[in-house]
Amino acid sequence: MSAESVLASKVKELYKTLCQTEWNPTVTGVVVGFLSVMIMAWWRPWGAVGALRSWGDWMMYGVASVFGSDSGLLALYEEVPRSIFINSGSVIGLGFIAGAFISACLGKDFALRIPPYREMVKAVIAGILMGVGASLAGGCNVGGFYNAIGNLSANGFSMMLGLVFGVILGLKLLYLEMEHITWGSTGSKTFSIPGPASPVLAVVAIVAIIAGAYAYAGNEDSDYVASLSGILVISAALGYAMQRGRWCMVQGFREPHMTGDCTMAKSVMLSIVIVAIGAAVLKYGVPMRAEGEAVLNPAHYVRGTFGWGSVVGGFVFGLGAMFAGGCGSGTLWRVGEGQVKLMMVVPFFALSTSMMTAWIKDNDFESDGVLGSYVYLPDVFGYGGTLTLIVGAMMIWYVVVTWNEDTNKLIVPM
Repeated sequence: MSAESVLASKVKELYKTLCQTEWNPTVTGVVVGFLSVMIMAWWRPWGAVGALRSWGDWMMYGVASVFGSDSGLLALYEEVPRSIFINSGSVIGLGFIAGAFISACLGKDFALRIPPYREMVKAVIAGILMGVGASLAGGCNVGGFYNAIGNLSANGFSMMLGLVFGVILGLKLLYLEMEHITWGSTGSKTFSIPGPASPVLAVVAIVAIIAGAYAYAGNEDSDYVASLSGILVISAALGYAMQRGRWCMVQGFREPHMTGDCTMAKSVMLSIVIVAIGAAVLKYGVPMRAEGEAVLNPAHYVRGTFGWGSVVGGFVFGLGAMFAGGCGSGTLWRVGEGQVKLMMVVPFFALSTSMMTAWIKDNDFESDGVLGSYVYLPDVFGYGGTLTLIVGAMMIWYVVVTWNEDTNKLIVPM
């Protein structure tokens, strides 16, 4: 075989590995953890619900503009929201979906998949539950759990507790649905894109992201807008990695109680440890930094929901995620690969989290301590003690799920 043929085969092999083969969950967890630290180092942690809330704010502002905002909830939407192309949370969401779309097109996974009628109904219910739960908890599975623990906040642990019980109840309800409900099992369709068109669409999306990043970076009037260039690129990389590895956090809670498999759970806990170490490095005050301040604001993703707010919010969110078939981040990357059910989840998730968050803010529930407390763990245990606590908690989770994998003691019976 000639050297040119060997080179061509290696290029194809690399393309297959990066763009077509489903990535190992552990590798994906490490990549997601690394990119999570990168986006924190660039500016701020990433999340999913910020994008949805931004889009929901615009929907509600449109309703208020048409029908007036003289009374009720619409009175909270008198001010024009920040543009979805300027709001950092929205830019993260847009980049995330674009990255997942690129991955799906390069891997020839993209197709418009219309679900059965019953799944459409569940999408509406799921979106509402997830929006309400995320507002109570101070974030979805990303901001309220993954990045909350990763950013050394106690409310991440209390949301984790709620998520476990919400997922278990959701699993029981899905079993009951399978046993007793037959309505709406038809109507599913799939519209695939011709094979040669998929790579072309991927290239178009890549060019759009690069053009968008350059447009942001070229803004000389606002450092805030200029910094969105990195936010867009890194969030697209996150969307790409999670779609390629089919990495969904709710699966880490569901599978141990459904099949006993703990592969995703182990990946999530490893990823959280990576983020926590990165956040500790970035948030720790090093004297050589400008004026002795840490690069990353220690208050990022530390919410006043350490208490009933994040437990109940996690429970409601976990229940909704089971009906949706995806968590907050899982919803966005599945939208990027053409899942119509998750596209239906998005507007209801967006509207419910927008309205619920507006109500909570208007009544100062979080700031007044109604939902719980603000607990930044290093203020209690120091940075070393906090990292020991997080690593220890993840090790306990590891022991529980691996024990269950061998014994099936925690599996929910059908």
